[in-house]
Amino acid sequence: MSRLRLLTVSVLILVFLGSVIFVLPRSWLPQTVQDWLYASFGESSYRRPPDTTDVALGPVEPFCPNPRPDWRPQQVVAGVTVEESLVCEPDNPAEVAAFVRGTNNVPMAVLMQTRLTPTTVVKDEDRDGDGDPDVIHVRLEVAELNGRSPDVPGPFPRYAIAPGVQPGLWVFAPKTRGMATENFDTDVAHPSLRAPAPVIRVEQGDRLRLTLENTHYLPHTIHLHGVDHPFVDSAGEGNDGVPIASELPVLPGQSRTYDLTPRQTGTMFYHCHVQPNVHILMGLQGMFVVEENRPDNWLQTLNPGAGQVRFPSRAVRQTYDREYDLHYQDLDRSLHELIQTANDPRLLAEATNRRYDITDQTPDYFVLNGRSFPYTMRESLVVVKPDQDVKLRVLNGGAEGIALHTHGHKVRITHYDGVEHNPAAQITRDVVWLGPAQRLDLHLRTVNDGLHNYGPGVWLLHDHREKGITTNGVNPGGNISAIVYESFLTESGWPKTQGMDWTPFFSPAYYQKNIPIWGVLDDAGLLGQAGSQRLGWVRAALLGLVGGLLLGGVAAGLRAVFRRPRGG
Repeated sequence: MSRLRLLTVSVLILVFLGSVIFVLPRSWLPQTVQDWLYASFGESSYRRPPDTTDVALGPVEPFCPNPRPDWRPQQVVAGVTVEESLVCEPDNPAEVAAFVRGTNNVPMAVLMQTRLTPTTVVKDEDRDGDGDPDVIHVRLEVAELNGRSPDVPGPFPRYAIAPGVQPGLWVFAPKTRGMATENFDTDVAHPSLRAPAPVIRVEQGDRLRLTLENTHYLPHTIHLHGVDHPFVDSAGEGNDGVPIASELPVLPGQSRTYDLTPRQTGTMFYHCHVQPNVHILMGLQGMFVVEENRPDNWLQTLNPGAGQVRFPSRAVRQTYDREYDLHYQDLDRSLHELIQTANDPRLLAEATNRRYDITDQTPDYFVLNGRSFPYTMRESLVVVKPDQDVKLRVLNGGAEGIALHTHGHKVRITHYDGVEHNPAAQITRDVVWLGPAQRLDLHLRTVNDGLHNYGPGVWLLHDHREKGITTNGVNPGGNISAIVYESFLTESGWPKTQGMDWTPFFSPAYYQKNIPIWGVLDDAGLLGQAGSQRLGWVRAALLGLVGGLLLGGVAAGLRAVFRRPRGG
């Protein structure tokens, strides 16, 4: 055989084999071949609709574990009337009562139902005689979630924002006692250790002493963003939480107390100001609310994880039926995975402060109150009844803007960054924009008039930037939540949807991109990778046709190469 003929045959065989590889379902290929194709050509170059054996849901979580249904109804704890919370996973009523009365004022039996210490929220002195305490002392610690441990193979303590999604986080947390995990038998973080940092509520004119006990391995501070406070305290110490101007950072094992008496009301912000290009986005941030002064105004000083306020202030209750705190964040996976690479603070300081470049930042995860869809549906629903007035306090703690959209409703913007907007110029709309660090107070009315509301239902509430409703690029995910009417809730607190099966969304495999998006439908066989898990007779016929053409082409080529010319 001549070299030309050998070369031609080799090329035809390679073309045939390559075509077959790119047409075959990936489950038919060895894993090494799949990995090489992915690395060489990218995912879209070779992945096609899987057949019925190609993927499996794997472990699927229950929609609503609902471990404590007794926490949901309205109840009186230590003399505090804790409002009902009809979501699947409500806050602990004992914690709510302790935050209202003060951990130093509730019975020990109530305190023992929490992980709080007697000094977490100390309330003393009714200085003006109006029936409520006017000197509040709050103690916060710093916790790491989903970090690296030399004793545990996976992230520790484990805190998932969505099924199987566990980015590393740093958070401010109420001072607690005991273990960082739920119990001895699990590596799951205790609910007190979570994102975002707790909402802090104080009354206008009250003295707040806010102590940061730095239980972390890096320096931190607390900056009171938008909150009325002096630059230095009465002892002449820095009080702004900004190391380059106000003070030295609080080193590991040290503490600092910030002292302030806010005079202006509104929805504010607090966050770490040490290397803010990293520490804020790592999760060291929370909402800060200054309430209007009222007689006998006991406040829920902390609201861990934000969400429903189960003991609203007297001022809020004069106008609104319910109140919700909504804290949005975006997370860059490349940053949040850095703390999972080592257990040495020196290596982590170098990785976060030098190797990570925020100018290359690309958010991968979008969260509401520390969770992404579908977990947002367990605890961050805005539950309403017809003909109610609901107050929404919204904070954007991320690096990008948010176009917050309310399905089925239009909301009125009453405050920007804690400052009341001119009532005559207040705007009613269904998309509101929040830049980074910005806050809005929104008035949600549920009167069915075609403007404020279109009627009861399960109405989505989400960022209308399309990437905001994804988790690592997979939809549905991100900060999707909903305004849900009580008539559209099940007994367990789960929204009644109209036929769509959410089972795949509760499998970690879904957010690893191993489950076709429309695999839940029976007739989606022609939708490709985004469609059904079934091979389908149409696709089988197409594969047969392509294979036949390829084989015919190769046969014709070989015949042309080896055919001897006739004649003399």
